[in-house]
Amino acid sequence: MWWYMNIGLLLGAFLVDLVVGDPPGVPHPVVAIGRGISFLEKKLYNKNLGPQELYLRGLMLVFLILTLTAGIITGVLLVAFYLHPFLYLFFYLWFLSSTLAVKGLGKAGLDIYHALGKKDLELARFKTGEIVGRDTSSLEEEEVVRAAVETVAENTVDGVTAPLFYAFLGGLPLALLYKAVNTLDSMVGYQNVRYEYFGRAAARLDDLVNYIPARLTVVFMLMASLLMGMDWRRGWETLKVDARKHPSPNSGYSEALVAGVLGIQLGGDNYYQGSISRRPLIGKDLKKKKSRDILQAVRLMYLASLLNLGALVSLYFLIVFLIYPGVF
Repeated sequence: MWWYMNIGLLLGAFLVDLVVGDPPGVPHPVVAIGRGISFLEKKLYNKNLGPQELYLRGLMLVFLILTLTAGIITGVLLVAFYLHPFLYLFFYLWFLSSTLAVKGLGKAGLDIYHALGKKDLELARFKTGEIVGRDTSSLEEEEVVRAAVETVAENTVDGVTAPLFYAFLGGLPLALLYKAVNTLDSMVGYQNVRYEYFGRAAARLDDLVNYIPARLTVVFMLMASLLMGMDWRRGWETLKVDARKHPSPNSGYSEALVAGVLGIQLGGDNYYQGSISRRPLIGKDLKKKKSRDILQAVRLMYLASLLNLGALVSLYFLIVFLIYPGVF
């Protein structure tokens, strides 16, 4: 039946990402979306325009990217289904798994953890630089740990909770549209001279679509921290006190919770191309930050992801049971 297929596709996509991840050399939809954004930005952006027109052109960029994403993925699925149902299932699974980043996020964190374990600070800095935008070439070990933990905590929303949430609501098309919004924000949603107005629509839309997933994330992270024997009560208290300090209306939630359960302090000074950016301090500095904090953050992300998936599948069964009580 159709609902068995929907549950199976969601579980299958999660498993594909967990086992395969993003193999090098294989085309990735998010890369294609990014290239589309770069192409259209060159056509639409003009530094000589006023704030209002820049904002409208940024809004047009968002509209075009979302329209193209929806149109292309719908076309691909229709053609695949016309050729053969199994081809449709293959493309559906592959594209849906590409919206998730459980394996990639975990591997990125563990690469830094292992580099620090080998006392190779240069490699750890390099690996950190691959996943964060800040300057990492001169970071000390504690700052490398902070950057890695912050990234794992924040990207649990972008790479796991939110794609699963939108896949549950609208399948692959909605999950891929979410990734398009997320990619737009990562490319043009900055508070600087170039993107203050041109990227505002993308940034606001990203804040909106992440609002619910960011808060769901802390629910599953709290459950995961309880199961892992971590200090979930301290995590909850830190969340209540510090989550809204973050400049993002969403990122502070997962960061505050992780900081609390680990007993470390996140935030502080970051450097971007030599310019300092001061972030509010989140959590209490109860102990020195060590590489094991990265490992714990990754484990927390993995378990929270599994709990999230389990909750969505259970909710799916509940909805089907309420609509079709005789189906079981």
